[in-house]
Amino acid sequence: MDFIAIGDTTVDEFIKLKDARVTCDINSENCTISMKWGDKIPYESAELIPAVGNAANAAVAAARLGISSGFISNVGADAYGAQILETFEKEGVSTKYIREHQDVKTNHHYVLWYESERTILIRHEAFPYAFPEEIETPRWIYLSSIGDQSEQLHADVIHWLKEHPETKLAFQPGTFQISMGKEKLAELYRLTEIVACNKEEAERILGLGETPITTLLDALHALGPKIVLITDGPKGAYAFDGSQKLTVPMYPDPKPPFERTGAGDACTSTIVAALCIGKPIEEALLWGPINAMAVVQDVGAQRGLLSRSALEQLLANAPADYRVLPLA
Repeated sequence: MDFIAIGDTTVDEFIKLKDARVTCDINSENCTISMKWGDKIPYESAELIPAVGNAANAAVAAARLGISSGFISNVGADAYGAQILETFEKEGVSTKYIREHQDVKTNHHYVLWYESERTILIRHEAFPYAFPEEIETPRWIYLSSIGDQSEQLHADVIHWLKEHPETKLAFQPGTFQISMGKEKLAELYRLTEIVACNKEEAERILGLGETPITTLLDALHALGPKIVLITDGPKGAYAFDGSQKLTVPMYPDPKPPFERTGAGDACTSTIVAALCIGKPIEEALLWGPINAMAVVQDVGAQRGLLSRSALEQLLANAPADYRVLPLA
């Protein structure tokens, strides 16, 4: 395998709301959604989507792009766990490192979906996280969101990477990994080839308030990763490899987004997949926003993920202003 992702996986249950009120600050930021408390609220539809989660999405994105992909994770020995395993097998993602547990339920998240945005109610079950005793040595490991019982797993990943310097690490910190603190994960950051997060996550990792992108790139790079990648929603993505700071815009949407879950995962994991294939960072940055655009045209984090040929066709037909530029 060339690409092994590590993290939690879940089934997402999308509940499409019919009646709600969204209130935002200026510039449509810091939005909240409200519904009448204590009432019966009609909803439009509900749909279950298995085998998702940050790392799971990355494994599927890589497989769709033609990269041999596997996944290290945990599921319960229940119907949802079976659906997850079946989905990965259909996607061509190896399940040999996914452990089934009789006494722990499969993760199940609820997505409150209104118009094109969503809020996700999450719960990470208390799995006994463990790094496999033996794995095929991949070209890349992609580590992302995982539950709060996983400190030993992170220590095991650090130990394994030290013994296998030929493997590159992509680290997309999740909620618990951010809450662990950059000091506790200092060694992991130093072993990282590329660290990826959105702007708000970068500020939380560094313990900062509102901070310019250039400052965030410098501060994250100082933690030790060779490349820093920060996404910033409609403003695009930014990267710093220690010598050059680059920016790439969003790829234009062919029509208004249908549902935005997984756009950040698609962008980040596709950039890492392009690096895995051997693309330079300047070209890899062009790949990510294309898959993000495709994902938001369908429900869930994976349905819209592209094949390599489809992505390259969209890149060939990109507008003239879709290009990577030095960040001022």
